[in-house]
Amino acid sequence: MTPRKEVGAPRWVSMIIATFLFASGIGVGWLITSNPDDFSISAPTTTETTEPSTTTSPDFEAINQESSVEPVAKVAERLLPSVVSIRTGAGQGSGVIYDSDGLIMTAAHVVEGSSEVEIQLSDGTTMEGTVLGGNIATDIAVVQVEESDLPAAELAVEEQTEVGELAVAVGSPLGLDSTVTSGVISAVNQTVTGRYGPRTYVQTDASINPGNSGGALANREGQVIGINVMIFSVSGGSDGVGFAVPIDIAAALADRIVEGGEIGTAYLGVSAAPSEVDGVGGVTIAEVGNGTPAAEAGIQPGDVITAIGGQPVTDYESLAATVRSYLPGNEIELTIERDGEETMIVAVLAELPDSDS
Repeated sequence: MTPRKEVGAPRWVSMIIATFLFASGIGVGWLITSNPDDFSISAPTTTETTEPSTTTSPDFEAINQESSVEPVAKVAERLLPSVVSIRTGAGQGSGVIYDSDGLIMTAAHVVEGSSEVEIQLSDGTTMEGTVLGGNIATDIAVVQVEESDLPAAELAVEEQTEVGELAVAVGSPLGLDSTVTSGVISAVNQTVTGRYGPRTYVQTDASINPGNSGGALANREGQVIGINVMIFSVSGGSDGVGFAVPIDIAAALADRIVEGGEIGTAYLGVSAAPSEVDGVGGVTIAEVGNGTPAAEAGIQPGDVITAIGGQPVTDYESLAATVRSYLPGNEIELTIERDGEETMIVAVLAELPDSDS
C-alpha cells in the first residue's frame, strides 16, 4: 500500500506546455499524424455515456486454466471496476485505481493544468479528486481521492510483456464509459520520437481513441501492463497503432510523485557520432559533457554503448529513450565496447537541465 501524500498545488514537470482542443466537454488524447514529429490533437463530438457494467473486482483465476471462458470477457470482468473516468474543465479521459486507498494513475495530458478533477467510478459514483502532480514528458500523473477500499488493479511490474500476446484496452473513449477493446501486443520497447524527444512504449493494435488516454492496457490475466497515452493516426481515429507507457515506468514515476521525489527527465550527458555500428550493434559516443553522469561514470569519447540494463541499444534514439525510461537518481549498468573489449560501467542518472544535452 502506498502512503498518502498531503499536498498543496500539484507538482508538474513539463518542458513544453501542451495545447488541448476540446468539444462539448469531451477530452482528448494525443494523436500523432503520419509525421511522427508533428503532434495534432483531435476532439470528438459529444456522445451519451453508457451505464457502467460492474461494481466490484471479483476473484480472478488464470484464464489459461479455463479454456472455455472468453479471455477478453474475463479481463473486462476483473479490470472494469478499477478503471475510472476523469473529467476536467477541458475534457475527459480515463484513469486506473492502483492503490485501494484512493490513488489513481492517469496520463498527464488528461489532467494537465488542473488541481481538482471529477472522478467517476465504474458504478457511477462521482467524487472529487486532487491532482498530486505529473510529468508531461513521460505522460504520467497521479490523482488522489479521499476514499478507501477501492478495487485496485494488479500491476504487472514484474511480468515480461511479449509480442503477439493478447492486449485489452479499457477506458472511456469518446465519452463512452467502461469500454473494452482488444488486440495484440504489436511491439515492446518501441522507440517513438515526438515533441518531448524519444520515449519507449508498448505498442498495440487494440483500438484506442480520444478519451482512452490514462486508461489501462492489460494482459490476458487482467494485469495492467501499460497506461494508454497516444496513437499514430492518418485518419484522425484509431488506425491500429496505439501506445502505452510501460507499467514499470509508470508505476515508478507514480511512486515518486506520491513520495515527493524528483520527477524530472533523467539524462546521461553524451552526444553520439555517426557510425557504422549505429542501428546494428551500438552507439558511438562523440562527446561527454563536463560534470554529467556520463563523465562521473568514466564514459569516454569513442566508447560504443551496446546495451543498458541488458536492453540492446541500436541507435541514438533508442539510447535516449532507454535512459529516459529511468528516473533521476537511478543507477544504470551500461555495456560498453572500448578498444575491442567489452566492459560494464555503472552510471547514476541526473535530472535533465533546462538547456537539454
